[in-house]
Amino acid sequence: MTAQQQHPRRPTAPDGIVVVDKPQGWTSHDVVARMRRLAGTRKVGHAGTLDPMATGVLVVGIGRATRLLTYVVGADKEYLATIRLGVTTSTEDAEGEVLAVADATGIAPEAIAAALAPLTGTIHQVPSAVSAIKVDGQRAYARVRAGESVELASREVTVSRFDVLAVREAEVDGTGVVDVDVVVVCSSGTYVRALARDLGDALGVGGHLTALRRTRVGGYTLDRASTLDELAETPDDEPLTVLSLADAARATFPVRELSEPEARALSYGQFIPAEGIEGTTAAIGPDGTLVALVEAHGAKARPALVFAPA
Repeated sequence: MTAQQQHPRRPTAPDGIVVVDKPQGWTSHDVVARMRRLAGTRKVGHAGTLDPMATGVLVVGIGRATRLLTYVVGADKEYLATIRLGVTTSTEDAEGEVLAVADATGIAPEAIAAALAPLTGTIHQVPSAVSAIKVDGQRAYARVRAGESVELASREVTVSRFDVLAVREAEVDGTGVVDVDVVVVCSSGTYVRALARDLGDALGVGGHLTALRRTRVGGYTLDRASTLDELAETPDDEPLTVLSLADAARATFPVRELSEPEARALSYGQFIPAEGIEGTTAAIGPDGTLVALVEAHGAKARPALVFAPA
């Protein structure tokens, strides 16, 4: 096929956010690569990596919206997950090698609920050894795959919700196991795989994650998400539809509505009165555009990032 016969490049998408419902088997990097083609630009990034096994909300930034992703990464997250009690794997999820199988059929729902309690609230969690955390400059999972034994230090995380939705029995090679469907709401940096591991350890039978679906990242929910196939249905001569910078900011930060003089001052990088601003706040101009992200410094607020420079 000649260059003239090839499909024309899709028009570049406007700056903004796309909430993707990541398919199973894809890495987050795979999604970014596909989105670069769909958005007609290489300036695409994501907030909050999902394992290939997981599905659900992956927040993708296009153009200047990639500057918002640093803030989105730190937002709390919500998951639906299935934990299999009675089977321990090398990766603490269904993609690893089975290390041990134990009869879990005698575990009562009350015992499961009691074991969840110490894993809820502010806890110290040891991340999965096959995580992307760097150890002496190399990813932990790379060291594990190379045959090294990796021990990671615990870190403080917050699990604000860890509730059982359903409990059902199953069988693995003739041994009775228990599948537990849960909902988890947690801070950034929490490993749901590690929660599955620790729940199984607390009950004395081992455990691992068999399914994981992220339903929310901060203010971005699954009902806003589109599949890659749905996004690919955009006609080749039309730009991808995105959540505007202002709407994306509204989903991530508290909002300060600006007067025209305030918007002009921020566009020049100048300070404005703080007037109750706490933390990072989205400053929205009278025309509805995102002017800047601002942070309070005493009685004044200074622009941390300017999106509408003079």
